Amino acid sequence: MKDKLMDFDEALERFEPVLGFEVHVELGTRTKMFSAAPNPAHPDFHDAEPNTLVDPLSLGLPGSLPVVNAEAVRYSISLGLALGCEIAQSCRFARKNYFYPDTPKNYQISQYDEPIAFEGAVEIELADGRQVSIPIERAHMEEDAGKLTHVGGSTGRIQGAEYSLVDYNRAGVPLVEIVTKPIFGAEHDAPELAKRYVAAIRDIVLSLGISEARMERGNLRCDANVSLRPRGQEALGTRTETKNVNSLRSVERAVRYEIQRQAAILAAGGTIVQETRHWHEDTGATSPGRPKSDADDYRYFPEPDLLPLAPSRELVEELRAQLPEQPVAHRRRLKAEWGFTELEFQDVVNGDMLHLVEATVAAGATPGAARKWWTGEIARLANEQGVEASSLVEPAHVAQLQALVDEGALTDRLARQVLEGVIAGEGAPAEVVESRGLKVVTDESALVAAVDEALAGQPDVLQKIRDGKVQAAGAVIGAVMKAMRGQADAARVREIVLQRAMD
Repeated sequence: MKDKLMDFDEALERFEPVLGFEVHVELGTRTKMFSAAPNPAHPDFHDAEPNTLVDPLSLGLPGSLPVVNAEAVRYSISLGLALGCEIAQSCRFARKNYFYPDTPKNYQISQYDEPIAFEGAVEIELADGRQVSIPIERAHMEEDAGKLTHVGGSTGRIQGAEYSLVDYNRAGVPLVEIVTKPIFGAEHDAPELAKRYVAAIRDIVLSLGISEARMERGNLRCDANVSLRPRGQEALGTRTETKNVNSLRSVERAVRYEIQRQAAILAAGGTIVQETRHWHEDTGATSPGRPKSDADDYRYFPEPDLLPLAPSRELVEELRAQLPEQPVAHRRRLKAEWGFTELEFQDVVNGDMLHLVEATVAAGATPGAARKWWTGEIARLANEQGVEASSLVEPAHVAQLQALVDEGALTDRLARQVLEGVIAGEGAPAEVVESRGLKVVTDESALVAAVDEALAGQPDVLQKIRDGKVQAAGAVIGAVMKAMRGQADAARVREIVLQRAMD
């Protein structure tokens, strides 16, 4: 049944939204959190077959014992520091007990009352330049669960599926879960604030080099908590938690939807159920998941097979000295270096293209060319397909494509065809050029022959050009470009047309 929604502005007139976010970051270490099994979040293991990156601990076999990944601990401390957190002098792991088919031990090794990092804040910048501080309660280490694939249904979810397949490759992947404190005062900015916060976390993670942070791959996932309370009420409302939202656009839409859905229920005298909810990208709606458990339901207790961690102050200060600049300062520096106007830069930021443009520039493109591709043709294709631009093409391929244009091997028109081939999975730009035969024709004799044929077919145009009406050359240029399937440099064709007409 379709949810009733209240107009967003009306909902904000009657109720105050309170937000909270839990962002899970998969760390890109070579091995898993508590074992030597290969980590699928590491680039070397992205394409592994299901259930091949496993070991006794990943499968929950009796007698297998965890060993803490030291590199994952370093990554976690660096992330905690970048979030402005205090780093615990001593912390420990705990068992979070619950049953699910992709968690073979029937518990998850996590942290509960003693996280590695706590009490921080992240500065974000809204589209109009206002800065907002998001309070961080904790950032704790844990292991990921496996992955279920539901087969036979129309949605890919468990509802209506005929059976489910389990892949334990992801079981044990190192995670840091970043938990905010309740966020008050977001008001009408709530959806944008959600998007900007998750983007800031992603930018921090990328700058640290601890994860690829690709949301479409699940490297970074957001659980968005939303509750409403009537204006003037002190007590918090009942919250819902929309789970595993995997794009910035979806985070923004999910928060807006939950505000409108909850407001309609409360206005009609109903009550909000504390539950997890699923986000549906195709319908732009959330649906019920399961009743949300409280901490007591997980029966946390200290992990008996792991000693407490006590990171040295020397290690903490060493990692603090290596921190990159904060996202807000980073953006300001890039804007100055790239020479973008405020409008051009905001176009990049608002389209969530900043990290993509930066990576494309790092791969060799000019800032202007990188911005043109990402905010132009790639954004158009992403909008048509309803996906994130980052899921279509790699920044390195965009830089390679622009290099072919710069060296004259491709026109802009041909480059757009090559881009389509790259997105279709036909290979790198040079490979698409070769397989599709799209390279610009540079053979002067072939160009002259094509121009002569076009001029011979349009003698009236030839006479106009000779009479000084140079603009008439456009008809001949068009005929040549058509005859050569767009694989000629129009500027060079124009030069040849004018030269031949005056001979």
